[in-house]
Amino acid sequence: MPGSWSKDSFPHLEDHNHHLTSPVTNRYNCIAWAAGNDGKWWWPDANNIGYWPPNAPREETLDAFIQAYSVLGYKECRDGEMELGFEKVVIYAKVTYGIPIPTHAARQLSDGKWTSKLGTLEDIQHSTPEGLNGPVYGTPVLYLRRPI
Repeated sequence: MPGSWSKDSFPHLEDHNHHLTSPVTNRYNCIAWAAGNDGKWWWPDANNIGYWPPNAPREETLDAFIQAYSVLGYKECRDGEMELGFEKVVIYAKVTYGIPIPTHAARQLSDGKWTSKLGTLEDIQHSTPEGLNGPVYGTPVLYLRRPI
């Protein structure tokens, strides 16, 4: 079943490498979903509209995202390869003036596949982080892991 996004938004999503796992909702976003929270919208906005973990800077930087996920026990790691005993998150970014600006996060599932919330759209399961490469989220730039 196709999602409600345009093919141009996610050109690498094909019928064989993803499937929908939930209906459209704006109750939570990808950053919250990757953190295991489907009850809040997480974003480091300067106006304190979205939830953001205490002590993490409210700025759209990789460092702020590292600090936000560190509250949940995540630490930087080398890649998104499946590692027994660990759960992983990948942060996507678009590069603006040479600076990576975070745009999306996905969480690795116990079978090695990934789960993402596509903004206010559906949740999906996708085979690899690179399946979401494109104009909306950019590319994976940072991997984090925590012990299960």
